[in-house]
Amino acid sequence: MLFQKPAMNCILAAVLMTVVPGEACAQEPVVTVKGFVLDSACAFIKNLQKPVSKDCAIACAKAGSPLVILADDGTIYWPISAAMPATGQNPRLIKLAGQRVVAAGRLFERSGSRALVIEKIEAAPISR
Repeated sequence: MLFQKPAMNCILAAVLMTVVPGEACAQEPVVTVKGFVLDSACAFIKNLQKPVSKDCAIACAKAGSPLVILADDGTIYWPISAAMPATGQNPRLIKLAGQRVVAAGRLFERSGSRALVIEKIEAAPISR
């Protein structure tokens, strides 16, 4: 009796079509990260807190090492693509290699790793 009117059926159908499975789940949080852009090998193997130099970070990136953001608290963020098939982020980050940056984007976490779909990134202001 509740669904006998065609108008109610249309409204119910419209509501159900807007609630897609998975869409009801919480969205990934948007975070702001401050840190250095450096190659992933140096972040892990050399345990660097900041890049040795811009030239070193660029050379490693050109040799194939993925660039990452090493946050001020020591957390490593892997820049990832939101597009599928995914694309590498080195071309976007290489101009900031070796620099301190402020990046904002959607954070994805899995098994202790953190990845960031960067929506905005810029060189951090130089602190005095």
